[in-house]
Amino acid sequence: MKRSEYLARWGGAGLGVVGGFLLGYFMVRGVPNAHPGWVIIGLTTLEGLIFAYLGTPYLLGGWGKINFRLTSTPLPDLLSGLLGMIVGLVIAVLIGFFVRDLPYGYPLSLVLALLLAAQGASVGLTRRAELAALFFGGGRTETDGHRLPAVLVDTSVIIDGRILDIAKTGFLDMPLVVLSSVLRELQTVADSADVTRRRRGRRGLDVLTDMQKEPSINLQVTEDDSAPTGEIDAHLVRTAKRKGWAIMTNDFNLNRIARLEGVAVLNLNELAQAMRPVAIPGEEIVVAVAREGKEPGQGVGSLDDGTMVVIQNGRRLLNQTITAVVTSVIQTSAGRMIFAEPSGTDTRRQAARVKTREESS
Repeated sequence: MKRSEYLARWGGAGLGVVGGFLLGYFMVRGVPNAHPGWVIIGLTTLEGLIFAYLGTPYLLGGWGKINFRLTSTPLPDLLSGLLGMIVGLVIAVLIGFFVRDLPYGYPLSLVLALLLAAQGASVGLTRRAELAALFFGGGRTETDGHRLPAVLVDTSVIIDGRILDIAKTGFLDMPLVVLSSVLRELQTVADSADVTRRRRGRRGLDVLTDMQKEPSINLQVTEDDSAPTGEIDAHLVRTAKRKGWAIMTNDFNLNRIARLEGVAVLNLNELAQAMRPVAIPGEEIVVAVAREGKEPGQGVGSLDDGTMVVIQNGRRLLNQTITAVVTSVIQTSAGRMIFAEPSGTDTRRQAARVKTREESS
């Protein structure tokens, strides 16, 4: 239990004790012949302690969900929900004129007002796009450039682990949501009999734990609105589409399905690809020639970020770290590839070595 939850629970229990004591005291005062009074006060105080101590976590959980919904819902949706609630209350007032003269008319009017207000707010939140299209001829689209209210995090991203470092930088300023179904899937992987899968699952749990400890990261672990039916990927897409959230994943198939369904996708592999430094023709780079190339005389190396470098006439410099001049850069499906040639200094140095060997022989 976190320290804040511990303090909140016992703080609630203290309020329950005070409330229970006052309730018992006024009950004894209201019944002159109540005997023994201290027993009644003791029982109400004990009841207040028990109910407050047990009920505080549920109140905190409900408030946490309400607060998360308020902070993660876009402002246009909140305004639409507020408008729907006002419309519901107006309808309740109109109906109340005919209901209040009935038996228990006023309590019935109050219940009716609460139900219609809640229903109006729900319709305003969930059908904002349709209502906007109906009255104004347009609605929110994927290209409106609105800020993402929240991002659903997939198991593959959690196990990958890079999300922790990226979130620490502050670039992900929106809430990161982990559904309980994703957490259960991660727990299943961590309990797997296969050693590799078990290690990956435990790594993912460690990443989530570290993210929760980081105050700058807004991580929310929340219950699913509905029980997942079928594949977890389809459930994530349905949830994201219904709430207007994005999905963060490294899974290729989930990436394609989400985009086909019109759901925004944040892919860490694409981010890493975009963040690779761009080499400019004519620029000098330092690269180790690790192996021979496919073409005669070619050598192949790689930069620190994994970018492949093909060095023309680099075969003779095998197993050496050289300075090469970039001649061209191409983008392939497998990533970026750089073509380069050894710089003049390396060429002269290699020629001197060859001449020395020839003279010594």
